[in-house]
Amino acid sequence: MFITLEGGEGAGKSTQAALLADALCARGLPVLRTREPGGAPGAELLRGLLLGGTTDWSQRAETLLHFAARAEHVEKTIRPALAAGMWVVCDRFYDSTLAYQGYGQGADRDFIQALIGLVGLTPDLTIVLDVPDAVGASRLRGRGGAADRYERLDTAFHARVNAGFRAIAAAAPERCVLLTAEPGIEAVHASIMTAVARGSRTG
Repeated sequence: MFITLEGGEGAGKSTQAALLADALCARGLPVLRTREPGGAPGAELLRGLLLGGTTDWSQRAETLLHFAARAEHVEKTIRPALAAGMWVVCDRFYDSTLAYQGYGQGADRDFIQALIGLVGLTPDLTIVLDVPDAVGASRLRGRGGAADRYERLDTAFHARVNAGFRAIAAAAPERCVLLTAEPGIEAVHASIMTAVARGSRTG
């Protein structure tokens, strides 16, 4: 299966992706855990430009950079892993571009949807972790280290992103499972494992 984890800042995607990958490995399954933007050498270079840089990109250029990184990631990392029979757990995929650039920054969502169609790969299951705006903001403030370009944006931006993820999940119920990320880490992990078990039975 190709499983993606999505959600706004402070939702716990990276933590849950690691727990999910470990749980699948413990069951004897071959697993690749990866992330976006990034996941391949060229894509990681673009990640540095998108998250760590100071360039004020135009909306269309920023969107295309994310999809350029994604194209590299898919061809160099994800497709080979799936072809080898591995389960792939990815921290963010194209839903994040739709949420962040489309809903958050106001980029043309039809343009983004057209680019999604060109990716040629759809996740088998997408877990969307939903966290209340205030909780996400509190978790974001509690993070150590320097904030990236998106983390530094205002609360209104993050509220639009969170609303975007909820809209994305509602529009694709056959693929997306919306889970609350407010409970403790283990409770969220248990909910994810239940969703994965159901998805693997129906996929």
